[in-house]
Amino acid sequence: MTTLSETSNVSSQPGWFARAEHWLDDKGKGAWIAAMVLGFIFFWPVGLALLLYMIWSKRMFSKSCRTPARYMSNSMRAMRPSGNSAFDAYKADTLRRLEDEQEKFEAFLERLRDAKDKAEFDQFMNDRAEPAGNKGAEA
Repeated sequence: MTTLSETSNVSSQPGWFARAEHWLDDKGKGAWIAAMVLGFIFFWPVGLALLLYMIWSKRMFSKSCRTPARYMSNSMRAMRPSGNSAFDAYKADTLRRLEDEQEKFEAFLERLRDAKDKAEFDQFMNDRAEPAGNKGAEA
């Protein structure tokens, strides 16, 4: 005879499908695609079912197979206070300094792109002016 605790213990464990889904999620989108391809190779309805499941669960077109409920993004983790005020002040100062450096670097890259564009345009104008100058000299 089974007791209530034994049956609830069995039902609380995830089934084979949930375990397989979790395992594939941990491995990433490539594992899902490999499973789908193997499903098409061995028995095409399995591959089709995996493809439809990946599209339905939005695993096919998302950046990651991991759900946001289970995994906190890095930006959320970075903004969470640690409880140590000295460390939090240091972290805020460091993040502000890095943001300033990033803005300066982006401005530098913009100036580089502008200089490159100007040089390319000047080269185009010089190349365009040369044939007109050569035709006038030949005549």
